[in-house]
Amino acid sequence: MCEYCGCQALATIDELTREHEEVVALISQVRDARRDGAVTRMAELAREIASVLGPHTQVEERGLFPLMAAEFPEQIAALEAEHRRIESVMAGADGPFLTDPGWPDRLIDALDLLRQHILKEQDGVFPAALANLSTEEWEAVEAVRTEAGGALSRPSA
Repeated sequence: MCEYCGCQALATIDELTREHEEVVALISQVRDARRDGAVTRMAELAREIASVLGPHTQVEERGLFPLMAAEFPEQIAALEAEHRRIESVMAGADGPFLTDPGWPDRLIDALDLLRQHILKEQDGVFPAALANLSTEEWEAVEAVRTEAGGALSRPSA
């Protein structure tokens, strides 16, 4: 995805970006499953996306977003609201999707929102964070990452 501002030089942003890339790849697979009418596969992939987004969202909401909220309160509030909307649809992958004929369409809509959400973070939040956060603030975000873990293995240093 984005490589123009240099924010991926920071390990925290690089890891968030790699998680976005994994989610985008999984979204493509969900679309294929939807086309094939494979609702159970859609749910499996939704759970996989959720496993990537779990720690990712913690890093954003407990680390990055609070540091950005004073300068960009409306944007951060909107991103957090989108997290909730996406999570609520993804939660359907844990059971009711088989009895809810509308769930596959809601999932596709939520994944469309997620794709746009990722672009907002990549093109807005991450470059703004690079420009505005201090070394100490980045260390605080990294501490949240250490606590939250991650669904993807970290590259060797």
